[in-house]
Amino acid sequence: MGSTRYIMSMGELTRKDNSLCFRKNGRNVYIPVENTKEIYCFNEVSINTKLLDFLSQNHIIVHFFNYYGGYSGTYYPRDHYLSGKLIVKQAMKYQEDRMDIARAIVKGIGVNIYEVLYHYYKHDKKEVKETIDWIKKVFFPQVEQTQDIKRLLACEGEVWIRFYNNFKYFLPEDFIMNKRVKRPPDNPMNALVSFGNTLLYTKTISAIYQTHLDQRISFLHEPSEGRFSLSLDLSEVFKPVIVFRTIFDLVNNRRLQVEKHFEKNVNYCILNEEGRKIFIEAFEARLESVFMHPKLKRKVSYRTAMKLDCYKLIKNILEGKEFVPFSLKEGM
Repeated sequence: MGSTRYIMSMGELTRKDNSLCFRKNGRNVYIPVENTKEIYCFNEVSINTKLLDFLSQNHIIVHFFNYYGGYSGTYYPRDHYLSGKLIVKQAMKYQEDRMDIARAIVKGIGVNIYEVLYHYYKHDKKEVKETIDWIKKVFFPQVEQTQDIKRLLACEGEVWIRFYNNFKYFLPEDFIMNKRVKRPPDNPMNALVSFGNTLLYTKTISAIYQTHLDQRISFLHEPSEGRFSLSLDLSEVFKPVIVFRTIFDLVNNRRLQVEKHFEKNVNYCILNEEGRKIFIEAFEARLESVFMHPKLKRKVSYRTAMKLDCYKLIKNILEGKEFVPFSLKEGM
């Protein structure tokens, strides 16, 4: 999995000379530092300040999750890419022209949901036609005309609801979602969506960390304390492509099954350890899969596409270049 390491067991993470060492059940597992960009802890992991200092020197981010697979927080080494000029311009963009970027993000969500549903339409799931027609004829014009963030968020909410309502046409019955419930999820499908969205959010945190952007100044979501709201913004357009395509493949190919991969004692609302491993492997494979980029004329991965969206946003902020987030049409 290249630059990402996942820790599923209880244990202790320490610095050993110039390596990371994870100690569990009296055994040491060494993690080379050179390649590592981020670590995910899905269990109780003990750490100390000596380790945090070492992680900081090597610009390694650590994401922590609780027993339920819910996101607890991120150890974020001090920013090593700082640009006062960009921070000032980013704040000015928020003050003066927030709608420009917010609208591009919501339109991008619609484009990618359209493409995902169109795939099923082409494969004889004609029931999705109503939603893809609505996206084209109603949703896109609404987004273009909206001058208000609240209305824009309402448009975004509606396109997601219509997307969820189509799941019954192409997913097995035990994975149909009646409605989206986040905290805590109330059925297997909600559990998968919450877990996938959280993984994507943390991947976006890592992508933004490699740029001069400020995580706290966002455009579609309200900048708020206690979360990296720009990561919420930039992850949105990738959800249909990375999170939902991963889910649909796993569920339709029966690689994830309710009885086998979810915790029975909590009403199948949480993935068990085996389920998490299967999901993470498929999620990482999706991130690393490549497509021919029409402008760059070379193959790039979805992980790289996330980084490219950060650079597109920087160009918009500094040079006024139109921000067009990733579209699945690029990745066809």
